[in-house]
Amino acid sequence: MTPAARHTVPVRDRLPALLAVAVARPLAALAPRRIRRVLTAARHGARPATAEQTLAARRAVVSASARCAGEGCLQRSIATALLCRMRGVWPEWCTGVRTEPFRAHAWVQAEGRPVGEPHPDGYYRPLMSVPAPPRAGRQ
Repeated sequence: MTPAARHTVPVRDRLPALLAVAVARPLAALAPRRIRRVLTAARHGARPATAEQTLAARRAVVSASARCAGEGCLQRSIATALLCRMRGVWPEWCTGVRTEPFRAHAWVQAEGRPVGEPHPDGYYRPLMSVPAPPRAGRQ
C-alpha cells in the first residue's frame, strides 16, 4: 500500500492499533489451529462487527504498521480482529486460498463480505474462519 493510500488515524486510536499489531505479530507465527484457538477465545462476549467498524479498525492497523500496510496479510487480519475486539465487536477472521495461480491469504469480513480488500467477493476460498460469536438467546 502506498503512503498516499494510508489513512490518518486520530491519536486516540493509534495506541490501541499499535498494541493490536504487537500482539498479532507473535500470534501470526503460531500453527493455524493455535491461531484459531486463540482468536476463538478472544471473540468471547463480542457483538458482530459491522463493515464500517471493521474498516475503521483495518485502517488504524494499516496506519500503525508498515508491515501490515504491505504484504503482511496474516498479521494485518489478526491485528484488525483484535482491535475490533478491543472495541467490543468481532469481524469474521478468515484464511483461504485461490488455485490459479496458487496464493494463500488472510482477511477479515463483516456483513458477509471481505472488508478493505482489493479483490472481489469469492476471489479467495475460505479454508478456516473464526466468525462472530452467536448472540445470546439465539438457537
